[in-house]
Amino acid sequence: MSKICEICGKGPSFGNNVSHANNRTRRVWYPNLQKIKTVQNGTVRTIKVCTSCIRSGYVVKAI
Repeated sequence: MSKICEICGKGPSFGNNVSHANNRTRRVWYPNLQKIKTVQNGTVRTIKVCTSCIRSGYVVKAI
């Protein structure tokens, strides 16, 4: 199951958890993806889209 936005291609970012003792362990930040029913080429499709693409109006929702 892919964690990538189908509109902009935004995916997971990687970095470190840093404790008070400055210990570093790897961690992941995932984009806020939503399953949205959209109209593409006249057909209704369910795609995974990040919330920034939904707010920006890059997606036409199906009614």
